[in-house]
Amino acid sequence: MSLFKYEIFNKVAEIGSFTKAGEIHGLTQSAVSHAISSLEKEFGFELIHRRKNGLTLTTEGQLMLNKIRQVLQAQELLMQEAANIVGITKGTVRIGTFSSISTKWLPTIIQKMEQEYPGIQIHLREGDYYEIEKMLADGEIDCGFVNRMYSNHFQYSPLFRDRLLCIVSDKSPLYNKNIVDIEEVELEPFILTSYNGTNDIETVLDYYNIKVNVRFELHDETSVVSMVEHGLGITILPELVLNKLPMNVKTIPFKQDCFRTIGIATKQTLSPATEKFIDILKQWLNISTMEITK
Repeated sequence: MSLFKYEIFNKVAEIGSFTKAGEIHGLTQSAVSHAISSLEKEFGFELIHRRKNGLTLTTEGQLMLNKIRQVLQAQELLMQEAANIVGITKGTVRIGTFSSISTKWLPTIIQKMEQEYPGIQIHLREGDYYEIEKMLADGEIDCGFVNRMYSNHFQYSPLFRDRLLCIVSDKSPLYNKNIVDIEEVELEPFILTSYNGTNDIETVLDYYNIKVNVRFELHDETSVVSMVEHGLGITILPELVLNKLPMNVKTIPFKQDCFRTIGIATKQTLSPATEKFIDILKQWLNISTMEITK
């Protein structure tokens, strides 16, 4: 059975489109449809429900997708190991990431990867913690940035402690302070950033038994900062997500030790290409941390 059909099915399932999957593989939409139909004939059951408003996997299709991804990952690992034996580092690393890592870390790290290992291709998938964990569990990525990992099926390596800061506008009584006791955030309306999965902000608030008065709960950090800018409340955000703040908004550190831990989660068995990426990542972080602490 052709592995290329597996690759086509995997891509269709990933992006939800015969046409776009065909463009990626250099095939027409009808060729993709024929490949899927051929797989369905070989398996003896439907893999995909085809509807006018889109496509979805059948229950059997979802089960087969997980197995097919394992086969494709084994093939990728095999080819990388073969390249390693003859002294060539090549392959693909699929990375799950979130926006602040994509903005602040990955451009430099990818540049270093391309300089040292030009045979390794980097594929990025963005999501929140929950989505990245699911992508890892579903075999869509080889490694992913998360805040913690509870599954025994994966390895988790802490990388970086990212400070949580109090974000206030000049309309807040806290604005002129140089340091804030976390208990003081109970005194004003609070704009909470919502996340799928573990919320670092809520974790810290729970740890210190802080009961905030949540006025709004928003997913996008930029929207949260805009609410603060207009005097609608205060918030807490990780330092890494902060870019240039509005003129009337400032960050204030907490008296307490408030932080989130960013780590990298991987499968138990790493491909050579993934090992190289993690090596470059850790080297860069060590150098960056040393420069910050000088």
